[in-house]
Amino acid sequence: HAFSPLEIWHGATTLDLSIPAFLERLMAAGLKSLPGTAAEILDDDVRATLCPDKITTDQWLHVMTSAHAVGLRTTATIMFGHMERYEDWATHLLHILAVQNQTGGFTEFVPLPFVAPDTPIFRKGLARPGPTYREALLMHGVARLVLGRSLKNIQTSWVKMGAAGAAACLNAGANDLGGVLMDESISRAAGAQHGQELSLNTISAVGHKIGRPITQRTTLYDDHYSVYDHADYTSPHRI
Repeated sequence: HAFSPLEIWHGATTLDLSIPAFLERLMAAGLKSLPGTAAEILDDDVRATLCPDKITTDQWLHVMTSAHAVGLRTTATIMFGHMERYEDWATHLLHILAVQNQTGGFTEFVPLPFVAPDTPIFRKGLARPGPTYREALLMHGVARLVLGRSLKNIQTSWVKMGAAGAAACLNAGANDLGGVLMDESISRAAGAQHGQELSLNTISAVGHKIGRPITQRTTLYDDHYSVYDHADYTSPHRI
């Protein structure tokens, strides 16, 4: 699980290959899935200021549909709470829905609240300081309403939201909690304050507090899970 759509586009362009041909080379070398990062907001008017050095909306969508066509599953993300409008949320979600209805290749949708403090775009006064707490809950809830029939997994990020915020998002529409991680650096570099790692014990406690038993899933959400009991999280059993 590696190589963002931006890196896929760059690699294919550098080697003068089509996106599918480049992806097939990577698959032959062992690649099994792609992260849906570099999506930010799938609206080119926003991207022109937010991430002008990244690929366009159509290019991102082309990488995703190409990946799905050659047999790779991918995630999908949105980064929100910077300079976008609510209408841009809707545009983004409908792009994701259209691809999922066409290919069925997305494994999960991951809303990523913008972490502002140490980002150049915020320091230049071009972005607001991230979404409100209410907006973050709404994003997870609206994503569930828009995508739920086609894309059943909505992930919440404890790195962005904190453990309590992630629990609230699980009650607002999410069903998946970002992993334990280790030495997380991207959000921390932008000014996030929720830590670099979350222990399995803490994740179990989050689920237990809101009445949601936890399972350890695979990248592709296959049919084999490890189920953890809050009282003895070190002894999973398979289902």
